[in-house]
Amino acid sequence: MTEIVTDFERIRMVGSAYRKTGRPVALVPLGRGVHAGHIALVRAAARRRGAVVVAAVEEGVDAAALEGVDYLWFYRDLWPKGQRTQVVPLDHGLESVADLAPELARILALIGALGPSEVFVGEKDYELLVALGQAINDLHLGVRVRGVPVVRMPDGVAVSLRNAEVPATERERAGALSAALTAGAYAAEDGAQAVLSVARQVLDAAGVTPEYLALRGRDLGPAPEVGDARLLVAATIGGVRLIDNVGVPIGIGFRNIDNG
Repeated sequence: MTEIVTDFERIRMVGSAYRKTGRPVALVPLGRGVHAGHIALVRAAARRRGAVVVAAVEEGVDAAALEGVDYLWFYRDLWPKGQRTQVVPLDHGLESVADLAPELARILALIGALGPSEVFVGEKDYELLVALGQAINDLHLGVRVRGVPVVRMPDGVAVSLRNAEVPATERERAGALSAALTAGAYAAEDGAQAVLSVARQVLDAAGVTPEYLALRGRDLGPAPEVGDARLLVAATIGGVRLIDNVGVPIGIGFRNIDNG
């Protein structure tokens, strides 16, 4: 049965109790509302040994929709005296640092309050996932970051509250983002330039002008000549800004992975 927690002292006690007994605690930080992507995070956390704590901004989240959750932590204000500390991630020239920083600080504050052993974050927000891992490492927090693959709708669009706002008349163009990423990834055997060229061709054919289309290393540094990379894209469609990404085996290709 899921226990509802609404105050910091109780959540601190939960984390402390599990640490004293050596049992792991998985944190799943959510925002507002629940969708299939959030459920995937919870299921991934529930497959691990130990307790699962879901942190949500509002009490409108239905506990029954989150099977496998031990504690549902509703919080309203992480900083009762105001946020006096900022955490600024590296600027990779993709997402705005000003937009990433508040979300990064929020998750770090949740980690600080609970003291989990693991935190589960969706790969849809890949730059945030990387920034969180780097911050945890730099601050010696001793928490393992687990990325969970993107959940997609039948048309390929990544599941998110924001993406659901795309008008029906623009859904086909929105689906071009994931189509471009998939096409680019399957060109990986031919190298980085082929990946970018094929992806851009798909976007051009759909009439989508990306804000950025970038091929980077897993840490968002320069992409390797051969090895795992990440293909990322952002574009505004129907008045909604969409971001998406996919893993790319540069110089290897998916056909050769099993033989590598």
